[in-house]
Amino acid sequence: MFLKDLFGKALVDYQSGNYTEDLVTYTNISEEDDLPIPYLFRNFSNMPKIEQKALQLAKGTVLDVGCGAGSHSLYLQNKGLLVKGIDISAGAIEVARKRGVKNVQQKALLDETETFDTILLLMNGTGIFQELAHVSAYLKHITSLLKPNGQVLIDSSDIKYMYEDEDGGFWIDTQANYYGELDYYLSYKGEEENPMKWLYLDFDTLKLACETLGLSCQKILDGPHFDYLAKLTKL
Repeated sequence: MFLKDLFGKALVDYQSGNYTEDLVTYTNISEEDDLPIPYLFRNFSNMPKIEQKALQLAKGTVLDVGCGAGSHSLYLQNKGLLVKGIDISAGAIEVARKRGVKNVQQKALLDETETFDTILLLMNGTGIFQELAHVSAYLKHITSLLKPNGQVLIDSSDIKYMYEDEDGGFWIDTQANYYGELDYYLSYKGEEENPMKWLYLDFDTLKLACETLGLSCQKILDGPHFDYLAKLTKL
């Protein structure tokens, strides 16, 4: 959880015209990388194909989980869909509201109780699960929020490639935790956010978790860099 809400502060700064620098992120297996704040305010034409496809498939009432600055919610709202955006970041909620998202709440996913036709978890939607051990509990809760014939649209990446050496072999420690479990770090304007757990989930592992719970898991689209969009439904 972004306890200091540096993510939200960055969004508020950008929305307020105080954009001077980007967010910086890194993980326990990757070096620092800039996260351009304008990208978080992108329109449909600047979104990756996976996000565009998910938004095209969205129907009925929609829950946008981790809505951030509200870019996905705004697109769907403008299409005439009823959308609710939730995020744990107070700054994100403030910005999404100012940008015109009609229904936004500062709330954790596990605290949501309404039901929806479509639930969106995009920009590595599995990240919110934090660890492999939490996946089943999250999936159970998410699918409990689905109306009859509802769908979950979720994306992630298989980051096995990040463990590949120059010879094409992999240096994954088989005794360690699942390789997609990362420690995620974020800083903004010289201030460090509290570290958080972030989960990248390969499709086969997600599919197996779904099947164990009696859910259908269908791959909709492969992205250009080991990423994918999946659709989950109740059987």
